[in-house]
Parts: sequence; structure tokens; C-alpha cells
Amino acid sequence: MVWGFVTCGPNQALVISGCCHSKPSLVAGGRAFVWPVIQQVQELPLKTMTLQIESAKVYTSQGVPITVTGIAQVKIQGQNEEMLMSACEQFLGKSIKEIERVALETLEGHQRAIMGSMTVEEIYKDRKKFSKNVYEVASADLMNMGITVISYTLRDIRDDQGYLQALGMARTAEVKRDARIGEAEAQRDATIKEALAEEERMAAKYVNDTEIAKAKRDFELKKAAYDLEVNTKKAEAEMAYALQAAKTKQRIVEEKMQIKVVERQQEISIQEQEIQRRQKELDATIRRPAEAEKYRMEKIAEAHRNRVILEAEADAEAIKIKGEAEAFSLNARGLAEAEQLARKAEAYKFYKEAAIVDMLMEALPKIAAEVAAPLTQVNKISMVSTGGEIGASRLVTEVLETVLRMPQLVQSITGVDVTKTMTSRTA
Repeated sequence: MVWGFVTCGPNQALVISGCCHSKPSLVAGGRAFVWPVIQQVQELPLKTMTLQIESAKVYTSQGVPITVTGIAQVKIQGQNEEMLMSACEQFLGKSIKEIERVALETLEGHQRAIMGSMTVEEIYKDRKKFSKNVYEVASADLMNMGITVISYTLRDIRDDQGYLQALGMARTAEVKRDARIGEAEAQRDATIKEALAEEERMAAKYVNDTEIAKAKRDFELKKAAYDLEVNTKKAEAEMAYALQAAKTKQRIVEEKMQIKVVERQQEISIQEQEIQRRQKELDATIRRPAEAEKYRMEKIAEAHRNRVILEAEADAEAIKIKGEAEAFSLNARGLAEAEQLARKAEAYKFYKEAAIVDMLMEALPKIAAEVAAPLTQVNKISMVSTGGEIGASRLVTEVLETVLRMPQLVQSITGVDVTKTMTSRTA
């Protein structure tokens, strides 16, 4: 063996014996220095062992054979030095299988002992009590061997005689009976409670409906008052808004007018400046040249006037002579026309009605022309006739009838019967 440090895992323990040790040194999950030859090192497993403990056909206190299967977890305690020392005395040098066999036999014996002290019903109904009894009894013995029982659980209970099945059937029948009774009682209680609940529900409903009606009435009254107040405030707000809007609109219009006034003033100012500019431009381009031209023309006109005056003075004598000649001619012509008119008047006076007839005859063609003149300006004529002539002949007839009415008009004005006069002249 090589001397030096020796280590082991957390599920192992080192047992060092020999020189320098009055009793073995125990190291659980660590390391130790070992002298070769004079010291010896051995390992002891500390891992957890799971054991299936089956006790077949064990008679209970009532003499009923049953088979029980339990599951236990055990391990060698490495934290307690006394228990570890006991485990070294019992299992040092043995394999893990041998340790499991020893623990299994011990637990199986205690399990059988507890099964013989209890009835089938106790084991079947109170498994926790059975597991606790096995755990407590087995732990005391195994602890002396350095083994700790971590847990014990009853896994299965069975029998070959049908005892457990009979218990189950009886219990099942009892449970079914109790279930039927309970169901009937429950239905009865449920029916009663439903009736009571329905009665309470209807009473509560009537009370609730009454309260709802009262609440609705109060709500409607309050709502009407609130609506009145809201509508009043709303109307006031709308009127105030309309008034404010009108004021704002008026102010906007006034501001727009003010803006227009300012713009107009600016335009007037610009126009005045433009007028002044144009006046200056006119002064520079037109007025001053015009004044110069006017002065020049005035001088020319004055010279021309002087020339005309001189020429007029020269021609005045000739004009005077010519005027006298024209005056003599006009005087002679007037005297001739006056004489002619006097003779015509004497003739009219002498002939009287004959003269009027003569004048009328001379005027008839002119009258006919004036009567027909408007027809020459007409583009379209629509004529409606109830009989007789139509078309152009009708127009001619209308013109002739108008002309033929002239003797009647002359007679009504002058008292002269033109037709009679014409007849007498013809005779």
C-alpha cells in the first residue's frame, strides 16, 4: 500500500486502524493521511438502500391470512459516530447486498409481528397506523446496528380467501345504501330548500320590484329636475354662446372693416404718391413741354391774328360791297315771293273751296306715302281674316281706305265737302 492521503465520496466512510490509533478512526466523506504497512484503511458504504418487504400469508389477530408488501428506505448513519462505530462492527468488510439482506430480514420480521397483532380491518383501514408501528419497532433494532430507517410505507394488502373483497362488497353495499338514503334525503331537503328558496326569492323579488319602482320613480323625478336644470343651463349657455359668437363676429367684422380702412388708407396713400409721381412725370414730360408749346402757339396765333386783322381790314371793304349786293338780291327775292304769296292768297280767297281741293289733291300722294311707309319696316306680318280679301291686296285696300278718309277729315276741320266740290268741278 502506498502511503499518503486517501479520499472518499460523501456516500462512503473511511475506517483507519493500526498504529497510532487506540480505536479505529472514522472519516465520513473526506480524506485522511495513512501510513502504509502500519495502518489499514477500509471503506464502508453510506448510500441509501431501498428494500421491498413482502410478508406472505401472515395470520392476523383474527386468524385471517393476508399478504402485505411494504417499501422501506434505510442507510448506515455516517453523522453519528456511535452508530457508525456499531455499523463498522456489524458490516465492515461485507458487501452492500449482505447489508441489505440483514436490514430486509429485520424489517420483514417486525412487519410480520405487527401484522399478527392487528386485524385485517385495522391494517386495511388505517395504513398510516400500521406503517408507524412497523417504523417505530424496526427503527429501534436497526439503530443498534448503525442503520437508520428513513421511511416505511405500506404498499399493498391482499389475500387469497376473498376476505378483503367481502369487506369491500359489504362496505360497497353499505356505501350504496347510505348513498341512496343520502340521495333521497338530499332530494327531500333540496325540494324543501328549493320551495323555501323560491318563496324567499318571490318575496325578495316583490320587495326588490317595489324598491326598484320607488327607485325608478325617485330617479325619474330627479332626472326631470336635473333635465330641467341642464336644459336651462344649456339654453343659457347656447344663448350666451350665440351672443358671444355675435359679439365675436361683430368684432371680427369691425376688425375686417378696420383692416379694409387701413388698406384703403394705404391704397389712397399709394394712389396719392402715384398721383404726385405722375404729376411730376406730367410736369416733366407733358406740362412743361405743353406750356412751352402753348407759349409758342400763342405767339404764332398772335402773329396770325395780327395778320388776319390786317387781311380782314383789307377785305372789309370788299365784304361790305358784297353784302350790300346780297342784301339787294334778298330784298328783291323777298318782294317777289311776297307778291307771289299775295297773289296766291287772292286766288285762294277767290276760289275758296277749289283752292282747298287743289291743295288736298297735291298732298294726297304724300299722305299715301307716309301711310304706307311703316309697312316697309316690317319683317313679318301675321293676318287673321274672317272672310274677304287677304294678303297684299288687303294691305293695299287698308292704305287706300285710310287715304279715302281724308276728305271726311278735311270736311270735319274746314267744313268743305271735298267730294261735292270735286263733283261740281267735274260737271
